[in-house]
Amino acid sequence: MEVNHQRSMRQHCALKHGIFKEFLAEMLGTFVLVVFGCGSVAQSVLSRNTLGEPLTVHIGFSVGLIMAVYVAGGVSGGHVNPAVSLAMVVLGKLKIWKFPIYVMAQFIGAFTGAAAVFGLYYDAFMDFTSGILSVTGISATAHIFASYPARHLSILGGFIDQVVGTGMLVLCILAIMDRENIGAPRGVEPLATGLIIMAIAVSMGLNCGYPLNPARDLGPRLFTAVAGWGMEVFSTGNYWWWIPVGGPMVGGVVAAVLYFLLIELHHPREEEDEEDDDSLKDKYEMIAMS
Repeated sequence: MEVNHQRSMRQHCALKHGIFKEFLAEMLGTFVLVVFGCGSVAQSVLSRNTLGEPLTVHIGFSVGLIMAVYVAGGVSGGHVNPAVSLAMVVLGKLKIWKFPIYVMAQFIGAFTGAAAVFGLYYDAFMDFTSGILSVTGISATAHIFASYPARHLSILGGFIDQVVGTGMLVLCILAIMDRENIGAPRGVEPLATGLIIMAIAVSMGLNCGYPLNPARDLGPRLFTAVAGWGMEVFSTGNYWWWIPVGGPMVGGVVAAVLYFLLIELHHPREEEDEEDDDSLKDKYEMIAMS
């Protein structure tokens, strides 16, 4: 009877159109990424570094991405990042009409993920800030949700930082997914993707904390704007907000083009394999005739 009930629920509730499934998968995957990632920052900041440090934040984002890809990967590919989705469009691995749908899902997932972290730690936020949510100063908490530049960083330097960082992310993701290359064993791809984030975190996090993801940065930033931090989240850092949006998109495209030109373009194709087989047959026939 229970089996029949489950079957009935599937028939009535299961989505039939693939794009709706992919939308929900990208939304939930990005939600998971932000909850674990921003949650690890919140625990570190709000505990005044007694229950967290930079390494725990790196682990939070790395494991968050691993779990996000496990959640969404089998349905949508587990992009959870508009820069990754755009790279897939450039390479013809994602239909262009799906791109805005994926991006919308990713932004919604990131926004709601930030809301979940704020709700989870609401009492801690109030205790830490005395009820005053600020973007700068010793009690600043906006950086829990979105990236802000270090004092030494210029706008150009920040843009280059995001292009290079996201380029490395997308380049390595393409290598992991490339079955004509070594690739990663089936089911291990999310783990390998998480290791990319860990590598970037420990090598490229000084300038602005490796956002690398327009949805993961802008979604939570929009949440902070409406949740009490105000529009200062967009003006701080010489209007820094657009750098972790535009830089990753450029970096993803550059990485996709480079991987295609330097690696994927040179993989042997079926036609070449058939030609090689024909030449071998001709060679064996000549040997047999002689």
